[in-house]
Amino acid sequence: MASISKDTDEKSPVAYESVEETAKDEAPIAAMEELGQGGFDEKATKRLLRKIDWNLLPLITVLYLFLDRTNIGNARLANLEEDLNMTGLDYNISLAVFFPLYIASEIPSNLAMKRFRPSIWIPTIMIAWDITQWYRRNECGLRMALVFSSTTCAGAFGGLLARGIVEMDGVGNLAGWSWIFILEGLVTVVFAVIAYFFMHDYPSTARFLNEKEKNEVIRRLEHDRSILPDEFDLKYVKHALKDWKIWWHMVMTIGLYTPPYAFALFAPTIVRDLGYTDNSAQLMSAPPYVVACLLCVLSGYFADKHGQRGIYIFGFSTLSVIGYILLMTVQSVPVRYLACFLVAGGAFPNVPQSVAWNGNNIGGSVKRGVGIAMQIGFGNLGGVLSSFVYRNEDAPYFVRGHGTLLGLMVVSMCMCAFLSFWFRRENARRDRTYKKPEEYTIEEMTAHREEGDNAPFFRYVV
Repeated sequence: MASISKDTDEKSPVAYESVEETAKDEAPIAAMEELGQGGFDEKATKRLLRKIDWNLLPLITVLYLFLDRTNIGNARLANLEEDLNMTGLDYNISLAVFFPLYIASEIPSNLAMKRFRPSIWIPTIMIAWDITQWYRRNECGLRMALVFSSTTCAGAFGGLLARGIVEMDGVGNLAGWSWIFILEGLVTVVFAVIAYFFMHDYPSTARFLNEKEKNEVIRRLEHDRSILPDEFDLKYVKHALKDWKIWWHMVMTIGLYTPPYAFALFAPTIVRDLGYTDNSAQLMSAPPYVVACLLCVLSGYFADKHGQRGIYIFGFSTLSVIGYILLMTVQSVPVRYLACFLVAGGAFPNVPQSVAWNGNNIGGSVKRGVGIAMQIGFGNLGGVLSSFVYRNEDAPYFVRGHGTLLGLMVVSMCMCAFLSFWFRRENARRDRTYKKPEEYTIEEMTAHREEGDNAPFFRYVV
């Protein structure tokens, strides 16, 4: 696969000057081969990656679990609306108010992460940091999927926990739905505090790595990112704002984010309106999340292995499309419940894959940070939209809501297909016009490094 940028937040101890001197002495030496010299063998690399995985992913995954993020859907079935005298669109509005500040914080947050330690910044705001600080491009998709799969686990565990927590109704003169917010929210706070003491910032400061391992992690990242810009400079923010591909991802992401948001917020309601009681619906809403969790991990693994993302986004979107069609056209309860599995299983894997795809194709760490923030921030407008997709007046079939999500998904599928086509055509053009990426020397790559993904040695992930 072609070289795509990866970054670290600290300068590598491998100085560019020393590498350039070697290139002059042994010219012409292929830059990628030169940067790749001196690395661990395959077995040692696998051991190193396992060591990083075990020291990073469990805590990050727990932080991203967000048990308290979608529990309002479970609280709704525990008499939330009745106790608060909600009528009409009151419940929908209560969902929507979460998103404006969340969206507005995306770009400042990612820029702040370049200035502060992740172990300080992330626990404070409780989001996962740029996993590309540790892994190469073709290794990050699976890890991002593993982290995001915790969100689907939250949906499963949230439903199961809510079923038990509602039995606390009346304890401390509080309603059962209040205890759902209190107890699940408390878990988030506890793990945020723990993260201050146990989260690792960068490879160069990781206590669980020895010096040889630290240098190897940094070497691998230097090799993978092809010396593209890592320094903080506001001009790279401008580069991101002017890149049409990032804006394309932003629009496409609305159609990819709205369905999982809608499912997370309304799954208990949808399942209840299939004919189950409130308590049964809490439990029955969990299994689709389990399937979605499994598919998230599998999609990350195979997308990394094949070095492609667009085809997986298109394929999983197809599952959701079939699910929505079944929900709209079939009255059989077992079939409609099966459709919930298709919707969740198709929608949730697209979230980490779309972020990984966008990040893989942005050259330079600052531009990438801004580009991903733009994508996620704009995509989260889908959260606002999802808050109003399912309305009480449309129960129990919610044809209008399912149709809206179906339409959004189809549009995103078309945009995904076009983007994948454009990346393939552009890669072919660069292959015809320029040398192959591995034929560039360090000096030649350095001359184009500030061009990011417009550099002649850069190739896109399709």
